[in-house]
Amino acid sequence: MLQAKHKTGLVFFPAFDWAISPTHPEREERLLYTQDQVFEEGLFDIDGVTELKPDPVTVKDIQRVHFCIPDVWSVATESHFISAGGAKTIGMAVLSGQIDRGFALVRPPGHHAMRMVHGARGFCNINIEAVMIEYLRQAYDIDRVAIVDTDCHHGDGTQDIYWHDPDTLFISIHQDGRTLYPGTGFPDELGGINAAGRTLNIPLPPRTSEEGFLAAVNNIVMPILKDFKPDLIINSAGQDNHYSDPITNMNFSAQGYADLTAILAPDIAVLEGGYSIEGALPYVNVGIILAMAGVDYNKVKEPNYNAESIRQTQSVTEAIEKIGDMTLTIWQQRDNIKDELMEKPTPHHRTRSLYYDTDGIQESQSEEIQICPDCAGALRIESSSTRGKSILAVHIPRKACSKCKEIGYRWYDTADTGQFDMIFLQDRTEDEYLETKV
Repeated sequence: MLQAKHKTGLVFFPAFDWAISPTHPEREERLLYTQDQVFEEGLFDIDGVTELKPDPVTVKDIQRVHFCIPDVWSVATESHFISAGGAKTIGMAVLSGQIDRGFALVRPPGHHAMRMVHGARGFCNINIEAVMIEYLRQAYDIDRVAIVDTDCHHGDGTQDIYWHDPDTLFISIHQDGRTLYPGTGFPDELGGINAAGRTLNIPLPPRTSEEGFLAAVNNIVMPILKDFKPDLIINSAGQDNHYSDPITNMNFSAQGYADLTAILAPDIAVLEGGYSIEGALPYVNVGIILAMAGVDYNKVKEPNYNAESIRQTQSVTEAIEKIGDMTLTIWQQRDNIKDELMEKPTPHHRTRSLYYDTDGIQESQSEEIQICPDCAGALRIESSSTRGKSILAVHIPRKACSKCKEIGYRWYDTADTGQFDMIFLQDRTEDEYLETKV
């Protein structure tokens, strides 16, 4: 019997009762073919590879991360609770020592869901990785977390949630936003003033192969992770970089994904995108699972794999080298960048217009962060949408200093009830969520 080098846990949740439409690329078959392949290849016969059942998250778990408008059950279904619960279950198993590593093969996905949620963006309603992380921080007292998002689409929701958090390093490797949804994820998106340089974006040219992708991981991501020294490494494991994916333009393979996993060695992987349901996902996921378990994966190949047909051009290689040098420079100069931001007249304000493409909602948002040398800073968000709700949301970070905590409560207590329909407060120091509905 094969022996896993690392005890590895898997959670499967295909979400039979949730779909955007019967023919939408984000549908239950994404996981059913993978599940069949895992059983067919005998992965559960490997000593040390086990299946776990998801424990659904609670409303409170979601409220640690999101402001849901008008409430959690209006934007999330039971399937979202179970999907996030699959990630939570893996995280609990890792931190309790039950397993060494784990992979949540769940849907619906989550990395496009931002802190404020009026509806669905990019097939995402709640951010399942963030819900998991903040639960683990609350329950297991972990601190520094690194999230490496390898989905082909920029993880704009995760970026938004951790924009102001100096204890969370967010790195997104994705197809250049000038060529793919959501049109963000550029090198100058560095994080808020109190967490400058904790957000790093590595946009890759279309037709990047595993050669370029793995070079970015080896030469950029791994040195930065070593420097950051996280307590936990999370991989937002999107699989839509595959050469056969119908909605992207990259040239990654199952073998490349397994190599990526072996190099990155994440404690937890959470499935995100990937829409080549038969031609890619079963092979990619088998490769990832074997790599997580420390078992030989060299024989994992797609039936139509041809290395020459997906080889990247020299111009792609040169572009990746350029973005790599830029990213490392940003990381090395992060303290200087923060100082420069401090000198700007109003560095603590941000205004945005956001479109919820899945639900057709337009949101206008204004954000103010309290500049603070001692914590992540109190955060104030004013939001309105085409659904007619005007919102004030206040976030007090989990390690808030007394001054920022006081400011956060003052924003909440003195809010103009004639201006807002709903007023929310997340107090992470007390693990409390307050709301006032006018």
